[in-house]
Amino acid sequence: MRILGIDYGEARVGIAVTDPLNITAQGLETVQRCGTDKTILKKIDEILENYEIDTIVVGMPYNMNGTISKRAQVTEEFIHKLKCKYNKIKIQTIDERLTTVEAHKTMNFLEINKNKKKNIVDTISAVYILETYLNKLKNTLKNN
Repeated sequence: MRILGIDYGEARVGIAVTDPLNITAQGLETVQRCGTDKTILKKIDEILENYEIDTIVVGMPYNMNGTISKRAQVTEEFIHKLKCKYNKIKIQTIDERLTTVEAHKTMNFLEINKNKKKNIVDTISAVYILETYLNKLKNTLKNN
């Protein structure tokens, strides 16, 4: 079973997935929201048809001081939709503070063309969200 990672944004949503053993995370794509969640939910339906997903992890955009931002409230509404539609799949959240900053650092290091950055930053952020979750799982297993 795999884990799906989502970087839920106002304009775009980054999507990543783990390998079957949940060791690594790979970016799948960035989906344009077009002002509605219908597009992203349809894309998730397609992903669920192609991959055996048992957990969806959504990044929560908390403020730097840990308080809930307006964006986090919108993300919670999206998570509610996920829980209603995919009630057989575990839905988790992970703190995503600074994942976009890290994604930009990675793209700068790789010298990615600035015109291409906009289309892949959310996918890279989704990979970081998923990696953060995987590391949390490993640490939990290690400490038990």
